[in-house]
Formats: sequence, C-alpha cells, structure tokens
Amino acid sequence: MSSVSKRTFIVVVVVAALATAGVTSLLTNIFERKVEQKTTTLRVVEVGEDDTDPAKWGQNWPSQYDSYLRTATKTLTRFGGHGGSEALPDQKIERDPWLKRMFLGYAFSIDYRDRRGHAHMLEDQENTERINKPQSGSCLHCHASVMPLYRKLGDGDAMKGFEKTSTLTYQETNKQLHDLGHAHPVSCVDCHDPKTMKLRVTRPGFIQGIQRLARSDAPVSGMESILEWRLAGKKGEYEPNRDASRNELRSFVCGQCHVEYYCSTKMPLTFPWGKGLKADDIEAFWDETKFPDGSVFKDYQHQETGAAILKAQHPEFELWSQGVHARSGVSCADCHMPYMREGASKVSDHWVRSPLLNVNRACQGCHRFSEDEIKARVDLIQSRNHELLQRGGKAITELIEELTKAKADGLTAESLAPALALQRKAQWKLDFIAAENSMGFHAPQEAARLLGEAADEARQGQVAVLRARVAAPTK
Repeated sequence: MSSVSKRTFIVVVVVAALATAGVTSLLTNIFERKVEQKTTTLRVVEVGEDDTDPAKWGQNWPSQYDSYLRTATKTLTRFGGHGGSEALPDQKIERDPWLKRMFLGYAFSIDYRDRRGHAHMLEDQENTERINKPQSGSCLHCHASVMPLYRKLGDGDAMKGFEKTSTLTYQETNKQLHDLGHAHPVSCVDCHDPKTMKLRVTRPGFIQGIQRLARSDAPVSGMESILEWRLAGKKGEYEPNRDASRNELRSFVCGQCHVEYYCSTKMPLTFPWGKGLKADDIEAFWDETKFPDGSVFKDYQHQETGAAILKAQHPEFELWSQGVHARSGVSCADCHMPYMREGASKVSDHWVRSPLLNVNRACQGCHRFSEDEIKARVDLIQSRNHELLQRGGKAITELIEELTKAKADGLTAESLAPALALQRKAQWKLDFIAAENSMGFHAPQEAARLLGEAADEARQGQVAVLRARVAAPTK
C-alpha cells in the first residue's frame, strides 16, 4: 500500500471512530434525557396532609421550592408590588389619601400597604396594625397553611372547623396555628395532593363559593366543567376536585384566595358567587344578604356619612373571568407561573409574580411581539385605568364631603338615603378595581366600565344631596 493510501485509510478510520463516538454520545444523552423526563421526582421524604412546611416538600421537589423561595424577593412594577423597605411595605393610604377617606370606619383606614410575595403573606398579616382592631379568625383562610387547624377545630371535619373560626378572634386562631406547628404561609399541600402531586383545591370558602356559582345560571368563562355539570342536570353538588379539568385547576388554586369575600365575625367567611362573578352580580348578592340578626349586609358603616359600605377585597379571579384570557382558556398559572426548563424537565415556575417581570416566558409564548411592545401595550391599559381610578377617587371624596356638610346642616339620614345608596354603589365599583391587583389589565374594558360608572354614581350622589337640600323644609 502506498503512503498516500495509508494516510487516507487512517483518516477514514479516525473519522469513522469519531462519528461513531459522537452518535453513541448523542444517543446516550437522548436516553438519559428521556429517563430524566420520566423520573421527575426522587422522593427522599414522605409528605402528607399535615406537612405544611414547604421546606420538607422541597427535599423532593427542589426546583419548585427554590423558585418558591424567590417570592420573598422584592419586586416592583409601575402600578404594583412592594417598593418600600424590606421590613415594611409602603402605605397605599398615604400615596392615595382618598383611599383613607373612603375607608373611614374600617380598619383599612389605619393600615393598607402594598403587597409582597407569597413567602411574606402570613407575617405581613400578623404585623398589620389592622389586627389591633377586632378581627375574625376567618382571616387566616388565605394567609396560612391552615387545613390541619380546621380539621382539629372540627374534630376531623375541616368544613366545621372552618366555620368555627368565624367565632374566634384572630389572635386566638393564630395562637392555635402556632401551637400546632403550622404557622407557615400558604404552602405546597394547599394546592397539591401529597400522594400524587395533582393540583387540587382545599379551601372550604372556595369550594362553597364555586358550588354557589355552579348552581346559578350565570355565564362562566374558562370553566367548561361547570357548563358540562349544568348540562348534565346539576346532579348533587359540583365538585371541583372531581369535575374540573387540570387547566381549570391552574386557575382555581389561585381563586382560593385572590378573590372577593366577607371575612368578619357576624357570619362565616363567604365567597359571594351565587349570582355570578361580575362586580354587579356580587353587589346584587350582597344586597340580598342579611346577617343572622336580620340586618342589612355591610362590611362597615362609613364613619362620616353613615352609609352602609361594601368593601372589596382582592377580586383578581373575578376580574380575570371577565377578560379575554379567561375566554381563551388561559389560566392564572400560564402567566404568573409559566413553565421553565430544568434540564430535560418542564416545571412550573413557583416564583409567583407579575408577568411584566417575566415577559419572555409569561407573554411571548403567545404574543409574538417584542418585549418593549408588550410592556408598552400593558402600560397603556394600566395608565388609562389608573387615570380613571384617580378621577373616581376625587368624585367619591367630594360626595363624602357633600354628605358630611349636609348632615352637619341638619339633613336627616332619611332625606339623604338616595345619596347614601349611591355612595355605597360608587364606592363598591371603585374599590373593586382599586383592590384588584392588575390595575384593570385582567379585563380592561370591564375595569374601565366599572370606574366610569363609579365616578358617574358619585356625581349622581352629589346631585341627590342638592335635591335633598332643596326639598328640606326651610326654618
């Protein structure tokens, strides 16, 4: 064999060997990745229904736990988040004084701060000045991993234990939570079955509320299982953990807490969904609700005017249900807990936060625009709703001032009743958007409608005061 032929032969052998090694390495890598995909969990500890410490679950699911820990991180967007010191978020009532005026007679006029991440949800509740006023033990429903306490208080029946907390003070209930060793923020066990890790809802308030919604004939978006249950004849009760799809549960687990509800001492915590999820439906539900003593439902009586006021909590789930994302089948988790890659595995990001802080994974999977374009569109929606909100705040403040002056001038509550009713209506709609944490983005047109009607009703209230003055007998 000539020297040239030898060199050619050697080159061919080397190239073939390298190609074989490369293909073998690739196939090995593919095989390892497939195994990794199949083996998503290595259980090093067993977890059960009473394991409320997320750190224990983190031993089995470290990726999810690591991202959950980041909810303690300070995050800030233009219209939300925590922008104050790490120890104490900023006061909303100092930034927008009309909020304090609107809430006079209610604990939110004392302390109403910016939100922080899930990791802070229990400590922030324990440290708010609002608990210096009488508060119900029901308040822990959404701020702590409270199911073991419910089972204890109800002698094994969590629903009975949940109802009992409305008869206890916040301090009594919170002490029992600590004594049981379950003083953790909402944790893994509250949204996942510890045996299968399937999504589930656990909160009694949500279960009762979604059953009220299912029994009604109100339209629902993004909740096909409720429509199917209705079409099947509404047999028994709608059971979300049995009837809902996995995609629906990716919103339902958030709807356990990010909602409007009554949470005080006169009756058990109540989700007001018996007529639907729109602000108008909820207002109608509350207007028909009576306390056990027969009195008209209200969250508080306004300190200056005496109006019976409805206080919105944080109705993200309700406003989302009125928007295009719900109608398109986009769940809360799709935007606030988008999927991320960990090696070959796809996991939900448990760093729950604004999609504006995670545009690439939260938004651009569906919206094929630049990050700057997406942020600009969101900012346009939010800034317009914010402007409407501030106009509504000015209108409600002026109505309160007119009512206060009229009372001082001797006009009776009876003569001012139409104006007081309009204060209740205007404040409800204004607060529905002020308390909701998307600055109207979850349903922009619905939010703008509510804010426009709130300002209009506040101005109608001022006209009603003028009419009462004209009709008052002259001295």
